[in-house]
Amino acid sequence: MEMKPMHPGEGGVDEGVPSTLVVHHASLEKPRETWSKKMDFLLSVIGYAVDLGNVWRFPYICYQNGGGAFLLPYLLMAVFGGVPLFYMELALGQYHRCGCISIWSHICPIFKGIGFSICIIALYISFYYNTIMAWALYYLLYSFYPPLPWTSCHNSWNTPSCTLYMSTDHNVSWANTSTSPAEEFYMRQVLQVHLSPGLHQLGAVSWQLALCLLFIFIVVYFSIWKGVKSSGKVVWVTATFPYLVLLVLLVRGATLPGAWKGVVFYLNPDWGKLLNTTVWIDAAVQIFFSLGPGFGVLLAFGSYNPFHNNCYKDALVASSINCLTSFLSGFVIFTVLGYMAEMRQQDVEDVAKNAGPSLLFIIYAEAIANMPGASFFAIIFFLMIIMLGLDSTFAGLEGVITAVLDEFPQALAKRREWLVLGLVCICYLGALFTLTNGGAFVVKFLEEYATGPAVITVVFLEVIAVSWFYGTARFCTDVRMMLGFSPGWFWRVCWAFISPIFLLFIIVSFLVFPPEVKLFDYSYPPWTSVLGYCIGVSSFICVPFYMVYHFLSTPGTFKQRLSKSITPEAVGPGERNSGVISSAVGE
Repeated sequence: MEMKPMHPGEGGVDEGVPSTLVVHHASLEKPRETWSKKMDFLLSVIGYAVDLGNVWRFPYICYQNGGGAFLLPYLLMAVFGGVPLFYMELALGQYHRCGCISIWSHICPIFKGIGFSICIIALYISFYYNTIMAWALYYLLYSFYPPLPWTSCHNSWNTPSCTLYMSTDHNVSWANTSTSPAEEFYMRQVLQVHLSPGLHQLGAVSWQLALCLLFIFIVVYFSIWKGVKSSGKVVWVTATFPYLVLLVLLVRGATLPGAWKGVVFYLNPDWGKLLNTTVWIDAAVQIFFSLGPGFGVLLAFGSYNPFHNNCYKDALVASSINCLTSFLSGFVIFTVLGYMAEMRQQDVEDVAKNAGPSLLFIIYAEAIANMPGASFFAIIFFLMIIMLGLDSTFAGLEGVITAVLDEFPQALAKRREWLVLGLVCICYLGALFTLTNGGAFVVKFLEEYATGPAVITVVFLEVIAVSWFYGTARFCTDVRMMLGFSPGWFWRVCWAFISPIFLLFIIVSFLVFPPEVKLFDYSYPPWTSVLGYCIGVSSFICVPFYMVYHFLSTPGTFKQRLSKSITPEAVGPGERNSGVISSAVGE
């Protein structure tokens, strides 16, 4: 500890004025790694928030729920639910400077199981999310061999139903039984889903997709193995390149015949749909999964910030860019859907009947194939898909790595590279099920059951723990210590009341209106629902298990155990290493 008394007359201090004793804390802890630049952090957060869902899910959900009218519930859910949660997690991570497991020692120890649940959910996501990038890489490799293989009906995988039509083929008519070359390439060559009858018989692993996924994970490993110093550099490419591609595709799409039909269909407001509860549920779910609180990523990224970084401004900037990107993606997608409707002489609604990856890998791929310079547009489009996915994968795994390293620093602090390697290997082995003939069924299954309800329930408990056990007043004091100003009444009300109601609304909607899981022509049998909920509970079960364990292992009477369980075990790093304590002496 270093004491620097300021004597009268030094530094322009007049005699008679109380001198100030400045106490500098000399921490024995190893300084925490920080971002090399502020932009490294911002691009990482934006890259995490802006993912594949912004490109395909938001446009589809928007037009399905009233077009331009959907923007109203979407913005309301963002302002009162998504952004406050986003801000809260960044601030928590920055103040306490630790990952999603060990942070609970500083907040409410009995809720530490939340951190373990988040890590398990992140693993489940890694089992299927990266498979979509493997599909995109498969397309990318074929894009270098003109003509594009999904422009022809004369390949080994095609069927008699394949109907070839280009913008110059005016004599070809499109029937309800017709299948496009792009659809058959995706279904029969890439996925080979026709070889699997369903989840009960997945079939063999595709060695081509296995190699593609292996390459993806190699890129992931060497991007995150050194921590935020390395991943912070990679995101300068992976987070900015998609925006360049989106602008190029927007300009190209706007010049296509029939593009205006898609835009009108995308934004045509149907105000009557606002009376439908489903629209508000979809808006809440979309903004939650788009901004991505509750996955441990924002806590991890915030923990590598300087203590006095303005995370409030960062939260507003990143969440605004995320919402605007979703809106921009809608124009990119629907100008092309309008073009496809013009070519097929169909309504836009019939062209855009498929949501999810098929919207990208069938409809958009087919539209690109009909454009002049098809190979160029195919290459940049599938590169964009890969980079959008990579950012989110970097972030998701970094959330797990930070949590484990902070929880077991003595054993793993100097073995980060080996930890990352082991984690990547586990993710790759777990993803092999999604590379089988029926792998697309597994992807849909995990997406619906393994992550959605579980992570929303976990975040609901997280908000309750912070707002009601740790205390909104104490949390706002922490924020004031970091930023120099305290959050206003709007944020306090959101954290204490509106955000929990927002999350509870989503949870109840899942229970009351369970999703009907169907992919292509395959309806998931009842036993898959039972299995799905078991997988979902397998992550969430960590919370009550740890509560029981912590309560029983804490010494003392029942009242003493309860008190210790909800009282922070240690002061936050912000209080411990706030830098300078000043006190007036000699008064």
